[in-house]
Amino acid sequence: MNQTAAAPMPAPSVLAPKKKHRNLAQGVVEAFTGSIQAGTLKPGEKLPTESVIMEMHGVSRTVVREAISHLQAAGLVQTRHGIGTFVLEPQPANLRISADTIRTIGDVLAILELRISLETEAAWLAATRRTEEQVQEMGAVLKRIQHSQGRPGSVESDVAFHLLIAQATGNRYFVDILSDLGNTIIPRARVNSAQLAHDDPAVYLERLNREHDDIYNAILRKDAEAARAAMRTHLSNSRERLRRAQEGIAAGQTA
Repeated sequence: MNQTAAAPMPAPSVLAPKKKHRNLAQGVVEAFTGSIQAGTLKPGEKLPTESVIMEMHGVSRTVVREAISHLQAAGLVQTRHGIGTFVLEPQPANLRISADTIRTIGDVLAILELRISLETEAAWLAATRRTEEQVQEMGAVLKRIQHSQGRPGSVESDVAFHLLIAQATGNRYFVDILSDLGNTIIPRARVNSAQLAHDDPAVYLERLNREHDDIYNAILRKDAEAARAAMRTHLSNSRERLRRAQEGIAAGQTA
């Protein structure tokens, strides 16, 4: 009697995280990223099911889905609904923006100018093209941002929110650019802009939450113009805080 052999599954020892992470999803992301970069998981191969990944890493289904979202946003995998998640062909690294070159507030301001041009249009496209699943993922990440602000993991969740918007455009080049920038797309990952600009922390966080809510709600109701305007307001406010911080530092140096 003929039996169909089960598809080989990547060895748990290869995909299991090597160290404990405060962010469980990041541990899963790093494990899969390492396997893809090492060639253990090859382009076209199917990732294990959510249940298998949960068992291998000892995490919840929510954590697995967050990790898959990160991998999708990074352009490493693609999910085909009803079929599974597959490894993508590696894309050539054509960008020359490196986190090592972003050292000063002026550098971060320059990145923000790039982001204002890029992400306002990404928000517009995301509002017109997003799927129900994508907007649900954005909402879940937004709740994590609001619950973790001021604690470890808040910047990572903020980055994930912006990457999910890029992913919802359906244009991988938006994702490629923002993934290449990594944590540098969130200014407070590099400098404490609120403190340097003498903003009250509570007021700053409340305003940040409101800005994120405005972006999310516009995308949720598929209002492309409102999404574009909300993203521009959000990034322009970040730029203004950094500009004031830069002026304050310059004034202190000449005093």
